[in-house]
Amino acid sequence: MTINEIQDEIVEEFSLFEDWADKYEYIIDVGKKLPPLPAQYKTEENIIKGCQSQVWLHASLNSEGKVIFEGDSDAIIVRGLIGLLIRVLSNQKPEDIAKANIYFIDKVGMSGHLAQTRSNGLASMVKQMKLYGLAYQVKQEVK
Repeated sequence: MTINEIQDEIVEEFSLFEDWADKYEYIIDVGKKLPPLPAQYKTEENIIKGCQSQVWLHASLNSEGKVIFEGDSDAIIVRGLIGLLIRVLSNQKPEDIAKANIYFIDKVGMSGHLAQTRSNGLASMVKQMKLYGLAYQVKQEVK
């Protein structure tokens, strides 16, 4: 699936919920289903700067040249948010990640329902993931 197809799927899933209490419950559920991040990746260098809570993000390139993201957070809602971003951007080509327009956040109305600090943290997560995409794209072009 493309990045946009996955985003459209998430927008559709959010449209099934009537109110934000249910949407938050869904985000929390996404976080609960996120596989635990191996302890060796919970390092200072994998912490996302700009997040109020602790968020770790690890990226690697698989044998098919696609970026695989793993993440975790000590805050349950943030864990769900990183889970959604991983769903959208993991297992995609580096150049697609680097140029991706992440629109599902606005389309589901998340921007207006997150505290300012959490919105800033979410923006930092997206920025870091796109930077990983760009870094891996450059690495592949150099080979």
